[in-house]
Order: sequence, then C-alpha cells, then structure tokens
Amino acid sequence: MLIQTTQLTKDVETSEGILHILQATDLQIAAGETVAIVGASGSGKSTLLSLLAGLDLASNGDVSIDNVKLSDLDEEQRAKVRADKIGFIFQSFLLIPSLTALENVMLPAELAGNKEAEKHARELLSKVGLQDRLTHYPNQLSGGEQQRVAIARAFVGTPKILFADEPTGNLDATTGQKIEDLLFDMNEASGTTLVMVTHDSELAQRCQRVLRMDAGKLTEVVRDVA
Repeated sequence: MLIQTTQLTKDVETSEGILHILQATDLQIAAGETVAIVGASGSGKSTLLSLLAGLDLASNGDVSIDNVKLSDLDEEQRAKVRADKIGFIFQSFLLIPSLTALENVMLPAELAGNKEAEKHARELLSKVGLQDRLTHYPNQLSGGEQQRVAIARAFVGTPKILFADEPTGNLDATTGQKIEDLLFDMNEASGTTLVMVTHDSELAQRCQRVLRMDAGKLTEVVRDVA
C-alpha cells in the first residue's frame, strides 16, 4: 500500500480535558486511487490529511508512506519525504505574494535541485491554461487562476501522492467545476494518488472511494453499484 495507517490517533489538551480529534484509525490507500474524505466541519478531516502528509504528528499509531514509517523520521527526513513524494493543494491557495506565477511553480522544483525547474514550470502553467500569466503576481490573478497556479505547483515535483484540502472551497460554482475537471484530468494523466478533503458531495462522488469522518471516527461509504 502506498499509504497506510495503524491505530492512528490525535488528541489535544484543552482547559476542559483531553479532546479526541482522531480516534484509532486504520486506513489503506493503494497507488493510483482517488479517495475523498467527507464530513462536517470539525469532524477531523483536515487533521487526518495533515497526519497523512506528515505535517502534523500523531498522538499514537503510525503513518507509512511508500513503506516508510513517518514516526521513525525526524522533521528534516519527513520534509524530504514530502518534497520527494507529495504535492499539496489548499483551499486558500497559499501562493507566495512576492513571487510571480512562474516563480511560485518553480520554487518546489528548485528546492529539490531540479535543474529544469523553469522548463517544467512553464509546461505545467501551459497545461493549466496560464501561459499568458507567467509574470503575473498572485494579487493580479483571479481566485480560479490562483488555484490553477497552485495545481501546477503541486504537480511540478511529479509527486506520487496529491493531498487536496477543499480545493474548490473558495471558488464560485462555475470556476470550481473547471478546477475540478482540470484537477482530475491532470491527476489521471500523471497516475497520481489523490486524497481529497471536501464538503462537496458531488466532487466526492468523482473519486473511486469515499470515506466519512464523524467525530474523529472514519468509515467507508458503501456505494450502490447497481
């Protein structure tokens, strides 16, 4: 399995005692799968995504990425796993304001030592339809254009896994639909494993599997295949 968790939990201390954000979770995701995680706000979806990506540390249990147990690594080693194997798309885009669209996409590849970072960034921005926006800064781009830059940035390192946290949450319906189509088209072309947190049930249904988070408990949604 490309992603595997074993009895994964996340607890935080509050003034009222221990809050169990994620209860013992076993999860397996195979290479090439598309998986949606749905649930109400505060149910633990984004926490699970952060744990899977090694952005947060579990209270107990393990996460393995490509047979590497993240709990066995220090922060520098986890960062290398993220750089080598993982791409991210966030609801709020998280582009660097002082960098152009081209520079935002190039940055992860440059940090990874890719000598063809600019070439790959230009190719990806062309794929997402922004070949005429290379020198524009984020504040000169619409929300949909910023998310296209974010998608290009996520793919520049040819990741094995793409984590997306509400990728269309800040977009209007028409723009969101275009971003969905672009994301799934690029994901299919790249053969990337997609794990997506979304509140959009229609978007979730486009994935091969749907998991529901409810008060920190994860269950698989069984779909009618008739």
